[in-house]
Amino acid sequence: MRKNSKAAIIDAAIYLFNTKGFNGTSVRDIAARADVNAANISYYFQNKKGLLENCFTAFFENYIKELEKGYSFLEYGAEVCLNAMVGNVLRYQSENIQLTRFILREMTIDSQVVREIMSTYHVKERYMLKRVLESGIENGEFKKHSIQYSILQLKGLLQMPYLNTHYVTEVLHVQPHEKYFADKYSLEISQWIKGALCHEQQSHQKMLINI
Repeated sequence: MRKNSKAAIIDAAIYLFNTKGFNGTSVRDIAARADVNAANISYYFQNKKGLLENCFTAFFENYIKELEKGYSFLEYGAEVCLNAMVGNVLRYQSENIQLTRFILREMTIDSQVVREIMSTYHVKERYMLKRVLESGIENGEFKKHSIQYSILQLKGLLQMPYLNTHYVTEVLHVQPHEKYFADKYSLEISQWIKGALCHEQQSHQKMLINI
């Protein structure tokens, strides 16, 4: 048995949930891949649903932390801040590709867990994005636009590569988990922000910030 059986269980569950789906994965499958006794899963998580909720919580707690790091740059301008948030999220998702793919797929299903996530973590995310977009409009960086639709467009850009990894690989010949992809895609979204949101004469993206 591995020394850190809890971590092994989580790693095994993420892999199996991602490749076989939640319903297609049994507790025995997880225990076998983690090289632990099935009783360990009950000890740490009660059951498979508890393990699923742990995966959701772990993903979104860290996702929100990455957004907050970028949000802290709002004093430097809305464009700088939004690019920092995008870069942080893309790097986080690329570094945790298996968990990201599974969680984003599960978020398309109407379930109690998903509704709870929507009422907690997504509310925090929406607040930060809305505040940045409002700030950009107020200080003249951003053109007047529909904030709600801009949030939807941005969310689509952030999620698409991780929901359709095979398509991304076919088109770009690069894997979404590669650092190169996260860096290059961040620049592409930065251009979208500049073109779709910013006043051409008032782009504030004058410096490269390492976070």
